[in-house]
Amino acid sequence: MSEPITITDPRVENYLYAVLPARGAVLLEIERQAKERHIPIVGPAVGRLLYQFARLIGARTVFEMGSAIGYSTIWWAMAVGEGGKVHYTDGSEKNANEAQGYFTQAGLADRIEVHVGDALDFLEGRKEQFDIVFCDVDKHDYPHAGRLAMSRVRKGGLFIADNTLWKGKLAYVAGNPELKPDPTDASANAVAELNRMLYESPDWFTTIIPLRDGVTVAVRI
Repeated sequence: MSEPITITDPRVENYLYAVLPARGAVLLEIERQAKERHIPIVGPAVGRLLYQFARLIGARTVFEMGSAIGYSTIWWAMAVGEGGKVHYTDGSEKNANEAQGYFTQAGLADRIEVHVGDALDFLEGRKEQFDIVFCDVDKHDYPHAGRLAMSRVRKGGLFIADNTLWKGKLAYVAGNPELKPDPTDASANAVAELNRMLYESPDWFTTIIPLRDGVTVAVRI
């Protein structure tokens, strides 16, 4: 796994990872590669959360924006089951080729459709709706991703975004506005804007889960 992000008490964080069951060989290899090469992945605790949400709503179709070397894609593909479909997207052909190798090793390649290019362009070009849209693209694109998700997630489906506490930078003390995100921090403010949009929208019921770097989960209502 890439370098851990600790926004919770380190003792709690250590416990959350210590109790995790063993993963399969392919996931462990991606975790090792991510740690050695500083590749950002969601990690096993969030991976299990994604799997669990997909199973809870019986998801069969997932569109993933920002897939890197395919770690979260594998969790989604395990969750949707045989006949399900996960759309992998990444701007790097090198990442996509590496990910494709992992999908084959995991026996999940037939459940995954690989797209190389701009994830938001691919989503915008789709006409169908998905059970889940997962957002892990460049943070300045988060508000745009959230707006696209409105018409691409079915009612009762989920829009899930990673890194939505953004290294703890979104935390502030109530009534102390100078502790809000630095106005010059484009990434932090874009993430904050996505969270605001989702919480204020009557079309989403939203919760931020303070796991790892924060996971926002919004159900389309």
